[in-house]
Amino acid sequence: MKKFLIFVFVLSLSVGFLQAQDISLKVKSEKVSMKIGQTVQLDASVVDASGKKIADRDYIFYSTNGSALSVVDSTGVATAIRHGEYEVIVISPGAPQLRSNITVTVEAAAIAKVDFGVIPKNIYAGVNLPLKLTVTDKAGFERPERIVELTSSNEDVVAIAPFDKLIIKEKGKAKITAKIDGVTETLDINVIENPIAKILLKSDMVEGRSGDVFTLTAVALDKNGNEIKDAPINYSFTGESFDVSAAPSGIITKEGKFAADAPGLYVLNATCGPAAASVTVQANSRNIARKIDLVGQGSVNNKHTSDLWVWEGVDGKDYAVTGTWGADGTAYFWDVTDPAGIELIDSVKVDARTVNDVKVSEDGRVAVISREGASNRKNGLVIIDVSNPRDAKVISEFSENLTGGVHNVFIYKNHVYALSAGRKYYSINIEDPANPRIVGEFELDTPGHAIHDVWIHDGIAYSSNWSDGVQLVDVGNGIAGGTPANPVQFASYAYPSGSNHAAFPYKDEKSGKFYVILGDEEFPYGLDPDGRKPGRAAGFLHVIDFTDLKNPKEVAWFQVPFAGSHNFWIEDDILYAAFYNGGVRVVDISGELLGDLNRQGREIAWIVPEDPDGFVANAPFTWGAQPHKGHIFYSDWNSGLWSAKLAPVVPNNTKLEEAK
Repeated sequence: MKKFLIFVFVLSLSVGFLQAQDISLKVKSEKVSMKIGQTVQLDASVVDASGKKIADRDYIFYSTNGSALSVVDSTGVATAIRHGEYEVIVISPGAPQLRSNITVTVEAAAIAKVDFGVIPKNIYAGVNLPLKLTVTDKAGFERPERIVELTSSNEDVVAIAPFDKLIIKEKGKAKITAKIDGVTETLDINVIENPIAKILLKSDMVEGRSGDVFTLTAVALDKNGNEIKDAPINYSFTGESFDVSAAPSGIITKEGKFAADAPGLYVLNATCGPAAASVTVQANSRNIARKIDLVGQGSVNNKHTSDLWVWEGVDGKDYAVTGTWGADGTAYFWDVTDPAGIELIDSVKVDARTVNDVKVSEDGRVAVISREGASNRKNGLVIIDVSNPRDAKVISEFSENLTGGVHNVFIYKNHVYALSAGRKYYSINIEDPANPRIVGEFELDTPGHAIHDVWIHDGIAYSSNWSDGVQLVDVGNGIAGGTPANPVQFASYAYPSGSNHAAFPYKDEKSGKFYVILGDEEFPYGLDPDGRKPGRAAGFLHVIDFTDLKNPKEVAWFQVPFAGSHNFWIEDDILYAAFYNGGVRVVDISGELLGDLNRQGREIAWIVPEDPDGFVANAPFTWGAQPHKGHIFYSDWNSGLWSAKLAPVVPNNTKLEEAK
């Protein structure tokens, strides 16, 4: 929840800044220009009303984009990594709290080269060829914002169309020239006769539901019936919605996979030059909506609630633990055996402002809670005996190498994986919970790297690393020879927003697809954690197909309008996702996934926790959701722990008896 903390910190400091009357925080220069690779000392000072420096006031520097502009917080030494304009926030804690900003502009490097991308061996007349131009500067960065000038030496053979597309007209030769900022690259094109006379097209199914994936198979033949295996087939679709108020929309990939958003009839087309074929398919309504009912609540209305974990205790009863945020370091323990009568049974208070994360071991005997904002700055984690949750007892505290704060933890096979200062995670052996010991660690080596979360499943650690995306690390699975003492990274995926906050793996048994769901965390509207204003988040879930570990790709997504994702869980082909002000969303993710899951009607149900007696009244801000024994448990930042239940699935063609 790094970005969350940033906004909270900045907002709270802003209040103090407005109250400053006799002293102020001054920066030597509000605007600084740099070149990539350059290091500059940023200067600031706290002065009184006469302009005299106050020696006993500390201040720190914070870069809003550490992967592009690295700034050492204690000294203000800035190193330019990537071109662009960035803000550096300078903060002086204390009373009153002070703040100032420095705008740093990093000059872009000169353009070094242009690459045309992969060009097919055979280029057939009548088949257009889109180029995938890549512009790279001398610092090694791609520059997609730069426009390349394209020209053709023979417009009768190859013409240039907008958006870097080549119009292949007839047999012959042409030279394509790309120019930008004095850099010139050329491409020789040899166009041959188009041998394709016919396309055979079929779909793996004729009828399905919205969101189901129709897979097309297209075969191009010459006039003698021989297959042209390298034929560049293009796919498209048209449609007619069953509902006149809904547009016939969907998605079709270059591999020939189609998914409809709206129920209707769709014509799927395959073309290659003058040859074309089509098939008609029907997408029916997914019709999976189910009623969801509120069952119970364990109210926490005097402080913010953070994460939750629900488990079966050694006595066979069901329990939950919840953390607290920006408060007094309390973790609460609940009896949830009766989800309608959630009972607070114990609490543990530690030296911290925030107990952000809570986890329980597989055997239900040990809980681990994270600490941030400790008065002695040791932070770290606390190991608790929960064999009797009604009498939870602290076994030990551990802060070695964790003094910068532990935001998230995970327990897996007698090891705790704990984040350290938002930079790395350590693997800590807790076979003897009274004497934990570090045995391994994992950290990226990318500029300005950061980490928010780590989740372990089947011996694989999925860490969410903001702009570096998700990292798949072997910590005992065996796929890459890793162990807790020697974590080995073997796959990764990053997406442009750089907001990767959480990850959860999922294997669809029917299709054989292996996905990792990645969640954003963004706060473009700001937050008011210490006041009484409702919050609103942004960001959504990205579905990454990791079936081919060497070539992961984003294939689907799930969005909730005007709300943002946080933590989530998957069980029995159902996704349970907390969307902050959008509550809990329950989503069908069965089968192969492609396109916009929300528009496809894959949302089964949703519930929003509104509490007039909450820490912020009637201001839902759901943190996480977890299914457990037929119920859904979820924590809310402003109102505590909740439980709900989905109505059972009603089989098709079921006859309901009329009430007499």
